[in-house]
Amino acid sequence: MISTRTDKPPESKLYRSISEVSDLVGVKPHVLRYWETQFGMLRPKKNRAGNRMYRPDEVKLLLQIKELLYARRFTIAGAKRRLLDERKEEAPQVELGFADAERKLLLHEVKSELMSLIERLRPRAVARG
Repeated sequence: MISTRTDKPPESKLYRSISEVSDLVGVKPHVLRYWETQFGMLRPKKNRAGNRMYRPDEVKLLLQIKELLYARRFTIAGAKRRLLDERKEEAPQVELGFADAERKLLLHEVKSELMSLIERLRPRAVARG
């Protein structure tokens, strides 16, 4: 039997089309599009023509989703929960120190002041032109 599946690792290309990813993962394109609606962390970029372009991280995620759903027989809700739990374990929340929080607040204040100045100056520039 001839397999259309490619043996290249997911990292070999920067972007892959939905048909390439479909062959690589071993599911049809409509399944990939459905998984996008169910798994919020799966958001492939679209090119100018509107075609989905998958990055290596998304291909790995799709392979992980397929493993959970097909091999380990998880429900979609169970697979979502497992993936979210794994993400929480990988990236623990970092607590900002007071100095960082103070800097962030100061930057926010400066930004809002600049935005208000822009709004004040905008009507004058339009009236002159």
